[in-house]
Amino acid sequence: MPDPLDDRSVRRLDKMEKVVRELRAIVFQGRDTGKPVVVQDAETGAMLATLSDRVGDLEQTLTRNNAGNEDLGLELDRTKQALATSEANNKVLSDRVTNLETRLAALEAAAAAPPAEEQAAVADPALGPDELFALGRKQMADGDYANAESSFDRYVGEYGDTPKAPEARYWLGKTLAARGDNAQAASAYLGAVRGWPKTNWAPDAVVELARSLVAQKLPADACQTLGELPRRYPGASAGVTARAQAVRQQAKCAG
Repeated sequence: MPDPLDDRSVRRLDKMEKVVRELRAIVFQGRDTGKPVVVQDAETGAMLATLSDRVGDLEQTLTRNNAGNEDLGLELDRTKQALATSEANNKVLSDRVTNLETRLAALEAAAAAPPAEEQAAVADPALGPDELFALGRKQMADGDYANAESSFDRYVGEYGDTPKAPEARYWLGKTLAARGDNAQAASAYLGAVRGWPKTNWAPDAVVELARSLVAQKLPADACQTLGELPRRYPGASAGVTARAQAVRQQAKCAG
């Protein structure tokens, strides 16, 4: 026997039962709470509940973001303040460094400059050969090798054909060796001993010439120069002979 209810009838019956259940729930809700009853189907209520939850989550997220933004704002303000303070401190330090550098440059210039009276004496074109030579010797005695070099260099340039020119070259070599210019010192010493002058300073000039050659890593030339000492100056002092022996050992001369 066929089913008295077709499919359409079954669906209508199910829907009516669902409505009845919702009505019963509404009635009991109104009775229990005493609040107005809002009629809505079950699916709509579920959707509203879901939307409500999502709205709540969004509100919490916004609250957290606002709090984080406030913290970032405070941190940014503190960073700006620290940067401003650092820039101010850097400017103060920069000004102090500039001031110290200026003072240091002035002090170095003052220390490098010879006394005013000596500058004037060296630069004075009216100085004759005797005065210029005496000035150079005084400067060497005072330890002022820089100005002594200038004085003797000027003497050699202006009075190179005078009898005291070889000795001026000898003292010029001393000043050049004092500042480590061994090549120029050797040239000055060589000019001083050219012709093997018979003077009290000539034996020492030979030894100093050999010393300058050793400093230039020319030991063979130094040994050849020292070989001339006993032949040219057999009466050299014991001090000169001792220094010559020391240079000979440095150059590793034979014999």
